[in-house]
Amino acid sequence: MSARLASGLWVAAYMARLQAAAIPAYLARRGDATAGAVVVKLATLDGQARAFVRRWDFASDTRRWAVLAEGDEAAVDAALAREGGRDPDLWVVEIEDRAGRTLLDQDGLAEG
Repeated sequence: MSARLASGLWVAAYMARLQAAAIPAYLARRGDATAGAVVVKLATLDGQARAFVRRWDFASDTRRWAVLAEGDEAAVDAALAREGGRDPDLWVVEIEDRAGRTLLDQDGLAEG
């Protein structure tokens, strides 16, 4: 079993990478600093959004980013509110980028 990075540290590093790439992002919800789940919401500024969460991929035996919700931004926000109601430790990072960039496919972020 490999050690996992504390959620608060991962979020801080991710936010720094987004800032370095000039991708507007903010912390919409702060969760448990050690073990809270992280959701990344991408708003493309056209009324649409997509939310990503890490899920276990049994085929590759790794955790990968998967779509939690997508479509109308209000519907995605409602899905995130429900998730937050079930998980008080949840982190939500919101990105606002017309080009749809999240960096979640880059080394160090894609799996772990």
